[in-house]
Amino acid sequence: MSEIIFHHYPQSPVAEKVRCALGIKKLAWRSVEHNRLPDRPELFAMTAGYRRIPVMQIGADIYCDSQCILRELERRHPEPTFFPGPGKGMPWAVSRWTDGPIFELMFRIAFAPVMDSLPPALVTDRSRLYLGPGADLKKELADLPHTLAQLRGHLGWLEAQLESGKPYLTADKPGLADAVAWHIMWFFRARYGEAARFMEEFPRISAWEERIKALGQGTPTPMTAAEALAVAKGAETIATPATDPRDPQGLKPGLKVSIGPLTDTGEKQVEGTVRAVGRETLVIDHAHELCGKVAIHFPRVGYRVTIK
Repeated sequence: MSEIIFHHYPQSPVAEKVRCALGIKKLAWRSVEHNRLPDRPELFAMTAGYRRIPVMQIGADIYCDSQCILRELERRHPEPTFFPGPGKGMPWAVSRWTDGPIFELMFRIAFAPVMDSLPPALVTDRSRLYLGPGADLKKELADLPHTLAQLRGHLGWLEAQLESGKPYLTADKPGLADAVAWHIMWFFRARYGEAARFMEEFPRISAWEERIKALGQGTPTPMTAAEALAVAKGAETIATPATDPRDPQGLKPGLKVSIGPLTDTGEKQVEGTVRAVGRETLVIDHAHELCGKVAIHFPRVGYRVTIK
């Protein structure tokens, strides 16, 4: 089974990044929608409790984090490429910027002004997830002018990149850099009430946004979580055991490990047995009665692996 099964929810900005990427590659995919907040029992069965969304599933291979998802989409569907410009490294570095400091600014701006109108459980969960256990959105609201000033500087860099005259960030065709930058603008426009006025000084970004919207999101068709579990249970992983003699941690197939985000947000660590180790990814084996045996793929950058 080689269908792309995408586990997400419509309001997720990180899922929007991948939906944009699916549009760039004009791919068909199965859409499995989940709750905005845990619990997600069917998905947790396949991810060993990994709580973040989105997750991509292809057969019995489970790809956690958009880094792994985008890398695997490029491997399986190399045309049209995510790298239409020179080089393949810089877009990944851009993704660390958009997923890190700029997204944290966007979160503060999106949530602080409307925190009293949102479900308290959602505010608590997302504040802890993105700002840490000591997050205080009331203080963030008081600090909003500073946060907007910081964002303005970041967006100035994006505007300057588009001064080249190219319709997209790195080339005449859209690529990975566009997808990883798009989701922050999508989030900002959807969540901040003054976004249209704020963006008046960034006409190139605004025009670029319209070009990205026109790309669409590929061709999704619905699938239930139960159907996705059945697909996993009836498939076998394509991930072959692999070692990396230069791995600084000495990880090898067969080792018991736990893995989770670098930032301490109180999330459950995922545990499993190493199947394959490399510079960019780590694959662990996992089994659950609902999905059978699966291989869970994680990125190395942004995650800590601990040998049990």
